[in-house]
Amino acid sequence: MSINIALIIAGIVLTVFALVAGLTSKEEASGLSNPKVKISLGLIGILLIIYGGYSYGSLSTLALIEQASTGNVKDVQYPVTNVQIISPLEGDLVECRTMTKGVYPEPHDKDIWVLVKPSDGKFYPQSDHTNTSYKRDGEWQVITRFGGDKDEIFDIVVYEADSTASAYFSSTIEIWKSNLSYPGLESEELPDGITESDRINVSLKKNCRGIF
Repeated sequence: MSINIALIIAGIVLTVFALVAGLTSKEEASGLSNPKVKISLGLIGILLIIYGGYSYGSLSTLALIEQASTGNVKDVQYPVTNVQIISPLEGDLVECRTMTKGVYPEPHDKDIWVLVKPSDGKFYPQSDHTNTSYKRDGEWQVITRFGGDKDEIFDIVVYEADSTASAYFSSTIEIWKSNLSYPGLESEELPDGITESDRINVSLKKNCRGIF
């Protein structure tokens, strides 16, 4: 049991005790039956519930936030004319979780997907909570997760996808998550409606196998 849940339980117990004691006690106002004591216990109980609930929610939210390393960044030539990767760079050594960043020309109405291609030759769509790469003000990013051996070479491939292809990648990820199995996509399994925009090679800085 976490300390946050323990605080919530203790707060409930104190609050219930204060309420019950206030309704049933007819003894002389001394000790725990003193109204001031009961009010204090009730207030402490309420504060424990609030604090425990708030901290539990905050910690739960923080647990969902992945920490990702940021690699070297390329100088951007403006105006941007195509979707491209600006970090990491070609040939970089990357961590197991690396933030892949890029830029895109505006206006731009396609979803941007990053697929990782390790030495097994399969493709692994990368996503955060929104599935597609996050886009705003001409920039995009997504946490890229690598699961191979030290020095293994990976392609990071960026695709622009229409709504149908984007839905296919999203549903594929959901199926993999529910099955707790990530078999990857063969090249012939990639959907229609995608266009490759950029591709770089990187290699792993350390062993990342089995950490996800």
